[in-house]
Amino acid sequence: MRYLIRHRTTYRYVRPVELRPHRLMLFPRSSHVIRVLDSSLACTPPARLERTLDVFGNLIVTAEFAEAAARLIIASDLIVEQSAAQWPVFRIAPEAHSYPFAYTPDDLTDLGALLAPEYEDCAGKLEAWARGFVHATPTDTLSLLQDLNAGILDVVSYRTRDEQGTQAPLETMAKASGTCRDIAALFIDAARRLGFGARAVSGYLYDPDAAIDDHGSTHAWAEVYLPGAGWIPFDPTHRRMGSAGLVPVAVARCNAQTTPVDGGYIGAPEDFIGMEVSVSVSQAEIPPPGPQ
Repeated sequence: MRYLIRHRTTYRYVRPVELRPHRLMLFPRSSHVIRVLDSSLACTPPARLERTLDVFGNLIVTAEFAEAAARLIIASDLIVEQSAAQWPVFRIAPEAHSYPFAYTPDDLTDLGALLAPEYEDCAGKLEAWARGFVHATPTDTLSLLQDLNAGILDVVSYRTRDEQGTQAPLETMAKASGTCRDIAALFIDAARRLGFGARAVSGYLYDPDAAIDDHGSTHAWAEVYLPGAGWIPFDPTHRRMGSAGLVPVAVARCNAQTTPVDGGYIGAPEDFIGMEVSVSVSQAEIPPPGPQ
């Protein structure tokens, strides 16, 4: 399937301000199921763009501006081909079929911080909740993770919120609601407390059942590392497993490291009027084959 992804971020100011360099994470991560066919990135006012890779292998574009502006527009257009199966089969190594299992010393070293919970759990409430999904010892590893992925929506409901940042998992559980990034953070922290290597993922979602015309949006989910199978996507916001409908842009230890656009300006706080973000993800037309 091919997707047309349009992402627009607009900043407005009372007067022309000096724009600081902006850090952009908008280009998808290519893989055996993701291929970028076409892309464009434009800034108004014009910017000098420098591309680098971060420690996770994400493509970072730094935009540097030479002129002041009262409005900044960052526009990204992508055509992406996604070939992930709707019902994937994961070839997990035999030694990891049953939970608990032990990662190899090399895996433990390489996973490092992706094994350590990100948030405090002083009373052990989150760990006790996570371990409630372990119904037997040993138990099937993938079934355990699927139960955790599906069980979050039994205690938390999805809601939009305008505040930046990610709620701590205990806050999400206490409020019984959160955004996709809050729900993903809860899943990641719970998985790590069960001993799994897990990481945060941000990118785009194509949902053909969405009630809006473009059927898509930015999205946050998680991946868990299982020997043999590698990184397996889990989307607890939709109780889904696998890459179908997902276009990853960035992976990281936590959501704060996957912000699509990050930057600032030199001026007074009251110079800033507001920010608008528009994202659409739709099916792209596949051209007919050329003459033989």
